[in-house]
Amino acid sequence: QVQVVESGGDLVVPGGSLRLSCTVIGNSLSLYEMGWYRQAPGKQRELVAQITAHGHAMSSNFVRGRFTISRDDVKNTVSLQMDSLKPEDTAVYYCNTAPMALISWGQGTQVTVSS
Repeated sequence: QVQVVESGGDLVVPGGSLRLSCTVIGNSLSLYEMGWYRQAPGKQRELVAQITAHGHAMSSNFVRGRFTISRDDVKNTVSLQMDSLKPEDTAVYYCNTAPMALISWGQGTQVTVSS
């Protein structure tokens, strides 16, 4: 069974940066187009950024220019570099296949942006 494990979340002040990491276990990451999603309290889960198997990255309007997704198929990881963080970026962040989530959801990693 393919699993994902997310890490790297933390409490950060507005304007700060974080780097999230996701490890895929049980299969080769190179088979998948991957994405980072987030879910804020009381809101639906939303796709933040995605990257194709060939490395073409795309991000949603609300994070474009601030968040960068990348992948390392040798280490079987996908990362999300988050810069210029805002309080509205506070959420639990998850990784999964994109644009449709086909893997069982992991625990996610909490990102809190607050002064």
